[in-house]
Amino acid sequence: QVQFVESGGGLVQPGGSLRLSCAASRSIDSIYAMAWYRQAPGKQRDWVASITNGGSAVYADSVKGRVTISRDNAKRMVYLQMNSLKPDDTAVYHCNIASGPFAPWGQGTQVTVSS
Repeated sequence: QVQFVESGGGLVQPGGSLRLSCAASRSIDSIYAMAWYRQAPGKQRDWVASITNGGSAVYADSVKGRVTISRDNAKRMVYLQMNSLKPDDTAVYHCNIASGPFAPWGQGTQVTVSS
């Protein structure tokens, strides 16, 4: 079973940028669509973006135009480039299979957007 380890989060000012990385423990070639999710304190886990093996990406309205999801199957990596960050983007970010079956949820990576 594949597991994912996220990294790249941090503290950034509004308007700043971060690139999140997701390293898979096994091949993701067979996973049709990978996704990023986020969870703010006291909130449910929300879907942020998905990308298929063909490179088709879909984004939540809350981040559309500000983020770009990408994947490199050869490197077993998924990325989320985040620009023009807003305080509402503050959350723990996780990557996983887009629509399940979900792999175990890891620790995620914390993104804090604050001045």
